[in-house]
Amino acid sequence: MTNRPARLALLGACALVTLTAMPGCVIGTLVGGMARSAERFGDHEVLAEYTGLQGKSFTVVTSADRVIEAGEPGLSARIMKRVNDRLMVAAGGSHGIPSRDLLAVLYNTPQWHAMPPGEVAEMLGVERLVWIELAEYRLTEPGNRHVWDGLARATVLVYAADSGIPDEPIYEKVVQVRFPDSPGYMEADIPGSAVTTELSNRLVNRAAWLFFDHREPNELAY
Repeated sequence: MTNRPARLALLGACALVTLTAMPGCVIGTLVGGMARSAERFGDHEVLAEYTGLQGKSFTVVTSADRVIEAGEPGLSARIMKRVNDRLMVAAGGSHGIPSRDLLAVLYNTPQWHAMPPGEVAEMLGVERLVWIELAEYRLTEPGNRHVWDGLARATVLVYAADSGIPDEPIYEKVVQVRFPDSPGYMEADIPGSAVTTELSNRLVNRAAWLFFDHREPNELAY
């Protein structure tokens, strides 16, 4: 029986003979198509936009107005936990606060929303506070609750508790994502739970990716 390396060599030789027998223009078309396919379905490295969390203790908090929280109960806490977990993993778990501990402190201190960022950072015992302010979160077209047109927009800020200006952001970035990618989808096409799940997934990605090197698909819809 022919062993596996020999079979692979035979297949490679057959492929080479086949390509050699083809006209040059056909080979060029095949190679070009393969390159375009690789470009379309491949990915690329994207560097962190803000690297100031490295070597610093940090954590994440998320705030949203009552209208957003009323429409999506628990949204802020979910985004807070997921972004914090992502940054903890990226940092090797050595400088962040575990999300369970973070949520426990914030739940037991409900007035934290009204506290200056520097005081929140001091209360949590961190040098860098990542604060995500949810400015908009909707699932449908304005004035048309039957058609999905998800939009999430947030401002990501970083405060340095160990600086002379702990209440002034040292980094600020607005992130915005949408879902679905094409108009006209209704509840019969996509359930509302899937819309809010994908929308929040995209927002978490965009917020977390600001802080660590990562790979993104070449054709990323958001």
